[in-house]
Amino acid sequence: MTRGPKVAIVGGGIGGLTAALLLSRQGAEVTLLEGRDRLGGRIAFEQGGEPAAQIDQGPTIVLLPEMLLSILEEGGVERERIKLIEADPLYRIHYSDGRMMTKRRRPEDQAKEIERLFPGESEGYIRYMNQMRDMYPGAKASVLERTFPRKRDFFAPRQVRMLGRLQAHRSVRAAAARYFKHKDLIDAYSLQSLYIGGQPAGTPGVYSILPYAEHDFGIWMIEGGYARLPVILEEELRARNVEIRLNTRVERLSVETGRCRGIVVDGVREGYDAVLFNGDFPNLLPLLEGQPEANRKKPYRPSSGCVMVYMGTSKRWEDTAAHQFFLPESLGDSLQAVFERGMIPANPSFYVFNPIELDPEAAPEGESLLYFLIPAPDASRISWAKEGRRLARKVLQSAERRGFPGLRDSIKWIKLRTPEDSRKDGNYVGGSFGIAPILTQSGPYRPQPKPFQTIDGLYAAGASVHPGGGVPIVMQGARMAVNQLLKEWNP
Repeated sequence: MTRGPKVAIVGGGIGGLTAALLLSRQGAEVTLLEGRDRLGGRIAFEQGGEPAAQIDQGPTIVLLPEMLLSILEEGGVERERIKLIEADPLYRIHYSDGRMMTKRRRPEDQAKEIERLFPGESEGYIRYMNQMRDMYPGAKASVLERTFPRKRDFFAPRQVRMLGRLQAHRSVRAAAARYFKHKDLIDAYSLQSLYIGGQPAGTPGVYSILPYAEHDFGIWMIEGGYARLPVILEEELRARNVEIRLNTRVERLSVETGRCRGIVVDGVREGYDAVLFNGDFPNLLPLLEGQPEANRKKPYRPSSGCVMVYMGTSKRWEDTAAHQFFLPESLGDSLQAVFERGMIPANPSFYVFNPIELDPEAAPEGESLLYFLIPAPDASRISWAKEGRRLARKVLQSAERRGFPGLRDSIKWIKLRTPEDSRKDGNYVGGSFGIAPILTQSGPYRPQPKPFQTIDGLYAAGASVHPGGGVPIVMQGARMAVNQLLKEWNP
């Protein structure tokens, strides 16, 4: 019987955990090495208060649930272990003039809501859903389930036709403008690029599948919080006796005669048949010291950062939703300041997660846990020690006025996280979503699951690797990396 490969996975984020599940399921001997004292990467809990309460520190929205569950099932984790709660409504959007739009999953309900706020625009929504429903299977197959080892593979005739239908040459915002006229409605169907750290006016139109996916597949929450996911996966890996080494920094990859043959830890070389790197891809390059592939002349552009505010309150609010977006008068101007000028906007947009609306036991009776996410520049040009607190105060004042009356007086505990904290955790330049999903860093121009055709035995996964960010999509990238690894091991 042919033995499975001996594989080192460098980084224990969701991409590394997924790869470890899939590889160990196929008989590989897996060692998972993580520099921090926990697994999960960006998926973690933030804790505060006495007794300690916990709320998700990073991702909160589960999109594409079938993709997530099917990959876990392939890795040997039964669907029943991941308990999903559907958000109904999907979320609410608060406009600066006091109007509020409720996003609903059922097309007929959403058409009515659009017609209520934007008379005459429901027809564009119905056309949008019909066309996107027709395009999604092809887009999924040609973008999310394919790698592009050669750029020309991306531009095959059938692929080009699909990209044209998806308006890949336009931005997500420009693609939405083909269906809607009112700027507020265009915002509502393009702001989803923020989920992956992209500016709606600068992210390729292929990512228009995100707002479509919300309606067709729903928005979900993992019972107990998204950060329950890495806990479940770690339990499964340990039950399989997969070796997990925390607080372990990999200093270098060992590359000889065009093949990655191991890693160096504490000055000692460890031999492996293959290495899979899970993390922000620019952080891989220093591990290739002395190799030509480490010399990239033009730096990658990072995604946006986030200022995060977590709190426990002594109050619950009525007539609210688990997910809410609060938009300024001009979302475009606000995001232009963040993405193009590297500045904190005068009128920031922000997102609020209120988990008790889906899981009332997430906080003690009569209390709430809240999570505020504010799109912000990365850690390269802002003094976040001071500016983070100032921005948080401004947003909390706005939230209190626009949707959470009595918010500030109800705060029992509060914590702040800035792009500088994100940078210290190893996120590229403090960006929250890996490298930016701009045209020149998407598809064939993004690092691939096998990143270098000149180095065999080296693979990559993570938000900075094709097909991109978002938890299920990172997991899909890890699956493609594993499939490539196994194919090359057993050609």
